Amino acid sequence: MAIVAQSVTKRFGSFTALDDVSIEVRDGSLTALLGPSGSGKSTLLRVISGLERPDSGRVLIEGADLTRQPPQKRGVGFVFQHYAAFKHMTVRENVAFGLKIRKQPRAEIRDRVAELLELVQLAGLADRYPAQLSGGQRQRMALARALAVEPKVLLLDEPFGALDARVRKELRAWLRRLHDEVHVTTIFVTHDQEEAMEIADQIVLMNRGRVEQVGGPRELYEEPQNEFVMTFVGPVNRLGDEFVRPHDIELRLEPNGESERATVERVVHLGFEVRVELRLDDGRELHAQVTREECERLEIAPGAEVFVRPRHTRVFA
Repeated sequence: MAIVAQSVTKRFGSFTALDDVSIEVRDGSLTALLGPSGSGKSTLLRVISGLERPDSGRVLIEGADLTRQPPQKRGVGFVFQHYAAFKHMTVRENVAFGLKIRKQPRAEIRDRVAELLELVQLAGLADRYPAQLSGGQRQRMALARALAVEPKVLLLDEPFGALDARVRKELRAWLRRLHDEVHVTTIFVTHDQEEAMEIADQIVLMNRGRVEQVGGPRELYEEPQNEFVMTFVGPVNRLGDEFVRPHDIELRLEPNGESERATVERVVHLGFEVRVELRLDDGRELHAQVTREECERLEIAPGAEVFVRPRHTRVFA
């Protein structure tokens, strides 16, 4: 394992930000720390980076115990949500900064910077200043600067959080492609479950300073270990003690087995998919997810009467 956090606890006064947290991150993987605000995900990233020191527990990188080592001795590259660029330096100078601090030969710096700017698709903007770049371009510059010193580990703290939705989506796909090219062990923090599901090999889902579940995107979605995981990762309906995904609700025009009658309240077209908001006869609300063709075949429209039956439900103790 490239990174191991063992029984890490971190308190700020009376508040416990991390409560006996243990995770393992595989060498060369892209791992997401996912969770709501206050779950401890950013604190864990800062503990791994050395920006915070745990009250107890250990952090190992490539087998070495670095718990008491400062950030500069851990071989990590760090990218924050708000790109901390040197405003008076060009893109080229920003990317070269860490290499100059390390007093590497000029020719090596020139070649490394050129390689990275090509990699992050900024070669044509090398002589611009940060203020002349878009938000997405500035974040790509920040990633190039972090990669310049060839870190063992790349740590990203909500790197796309300050960008608009369209740019975030573009950069998510770009980051995945970039990771597949450079193969640096990467951990990124996000509160966006779609972002984590799209990018990560492994997701560490956190809540209230604890790890709720660790697994691949499909595992967390299809095999949640508890109610929190079920409700945080993907849309869900709750019917008493049972949980059911919208795509697991069958809609019919005639009653069938244990189906219940419902009235269509609203129909939302989302490209290929259609979200159908329903109200059961007893007043309970739920929503189903169907294809556009199924919606047309059933003639689903506000006010229509349908019969619903869950195909698959989950119950947690």
